[in-house]
Amino acid sequence: MSAPPALQIREANAHLAAVHRRAAELEARLDAAERTVHAQAERLALHDQQLRAALDELGRAKDRFFRQLDRDGSRSLDADEFGRGLAKLGLVLDQVEAEGVCRRWDRDGSGTLDLEEFLRALRPPMSQAREAVIAAAFAKLDRSGDGVVTVDDLRGVYSGRAHPKVRSGEWTEDKVLRRFLDNFDSSEKDGQVTLAEFQDYYSGVSASMNTDEEFVAMMTSAWQL
Repeated sequence: MSAPPALQIREANAHLAAVHRRAAELEARLDAAERTVHAQAERLALHDQQLRAALDELGRAKDRFFRQLDRDGSRSLDADEFGRGLAKLGLVLDQVEAEGVCRRWDRDGSGTLDLEEFLRALRPPMSQAREAVIAAAFAKLDRSGDGVVTVDDLRGVYSGRAHPKVRSGEWTEDKVLRRFLDNFDSSEKDGQVTLAEFQDYYSGVSASMNTDEEFVAMMTSAWQL
């Protein structure tokens, strides 16, 4: 059998070289994608930890203030106790005014304010700039556009594969995403977060930040808007 012509050999070598280059390109893209997923997971875990730490500290401070006002230890504030709390914050109301405000914030109709209702009452209204950036963050999460964020929506934005507990086999990736979602859910934790719940969560964060610029910068960085 005669040897293949030199031209055919060169063409075959060129084809093999092209195949190798294509394989190297695909491998590089896969490596880059894996690094991106890993970085997203690390940001997710870090963001989760930072939010929990900040809100835990804020919650503890407000809880201490609540317990100072709750003189009878009932874990709720009547109009008198609530009025004294507002006075300590610089807002002095007479008895009728205190009772009216207490009724307004008494969401369960018990006649008193529990800790959650009290914390809501202390939150200042948010500016349009803050509401707008919160809505933008929610829209980024709500990939389905149905007004509700679920684990399925989060899968399209974040990956939990590189989370330490996923890598150790202790948690599934869905559990990581669900735990992250639970941060923004109401007390019922139904695995679905509405815009109202998302806004309610961040209204608590907003109360601890003095300027719109600071809050918008935090949201923009946290959600990469």
